[in-house]
Formats: sequence, C-alpha cells, structure tokens
Amino acid sequence: MNIEVAYALENKQTLLNIEVSEGISLKQAIEDSGILVLYPQIDLSKDKTGIFGKIAKLDVVLRDKDRVEIYRPLMADPKQVRKERAAQGKKMRSGKKS
Repeated sequence: MNIEVAYALENKQTLLNIEVSEGISLKQAIEDSGILVLYPQIDLSKDKTGIFGKIAKLDVVLRDKDRVEIYRPLMADPKQVRKERAAQGKKMRSGKKS
C-alpha cells in the first residue's frame, strides 16, 4: 500500500510518500516514515493525529492511499481570536478609539 505522512510548521510542510504493508497502524506508519527523526519535537503521546483532516487514534489500521497527518498545537485559540476581532470591529463602527 502507498500512504502519505504529512506534518506542517508555520513556514514549511513535509509530505513523505511511503510504501507499507497491509494492516499497518497509523502509529507504525508514522514511525516507519522517518518523520520523527526529521522533527524530534513531535510527541505522539501529546500531538493529535488524523487521516485526511479527521482526527484518528494511533491504533487505526490504514488503507491504501491514506494521508496520515500529525497536528501541532495551535499557538492561539481560534475562538478567542474571532472574539477579539469582533470587539475591534465594534469599536471601529462606534467611532471609539482604544
């Protein structure tokens, strides 16, 4: 089977295409890909993983042509950022300055 392992930083994305045997788990594919050597900051006990944008556990068995993704922690809470932008917009519309 052929799969792809993906990991992205703010300014760089790494996609590794590897051939694996049937029945391989998501965790084993990540380990076999060598991406943990390239990015030692990846911690599979903490970082979330997924397949094609859907969160998946490390013991999930992969299928041919799956794209395994390793997600890094967010630097900011998206909900909080939206709230702050909305508050700024309200201030601008009402003519108030901060």
